[in-house]
Amino acid sequence: MERMWSPWRSQYIDAFKEKKDDKKCIFCNAQNENMEDDNCLVVFRGNDVFTIMNLYPYNNGHLMVVPKRHIFNISQITTEEFAEITKQITLATEALTKLFSPQGFNIGANIGKAAGAGIDTHLHFHIVPRWNGDTNFMPVIGEVKIISHELLKTKNNLIKIYNENI
Repeated sequence: MERMWSPWRSQYIDAFKEKKDDKKCIFCNAQNENMEDDNCLVVFRGNDVFTIMNLYPYNNGHLMVVPKRHIFNISQITTEEFAEITKQITLATEALTKLFSPQGFNIGANIGKAAGAGIDTHLHFHIVPRWNGDTNFMPVIGEVKIISHELLKTKNNLIKIYNENI
């Protein structure tokens, strides 16, 4: 596999390693951040869950719905949390549809390292907008993913859409 130099990625890995070593969770920290801060990627906070952008998205608009409680196993979710997770996933797909007009979505959770979870200590659900042909020669041949929309602009547009819907 060809490797590309990306110093911003090492900053993320180092920051996550420090937080992990300090027994701090990136999601637990994010839920208390000021949404008006450009470094905060939270787009919506509910009673028991929040919705946050993925800093390293699989596609434009990649969101995650995260329980506020620090849980790692799906069996730990309460009925109330699961209802709100489902509601937030629905709102996220509606907001992303208004903003990007995707032709489909991948929705799911990677539970545990073996299942591909990058952060396996705090359960979260991915919402990834998809378009016909969005897997092109760059990720297949070049093993590079191109994200064409700027995160901060997407965040601000999503917050506006969420506020209109609620």
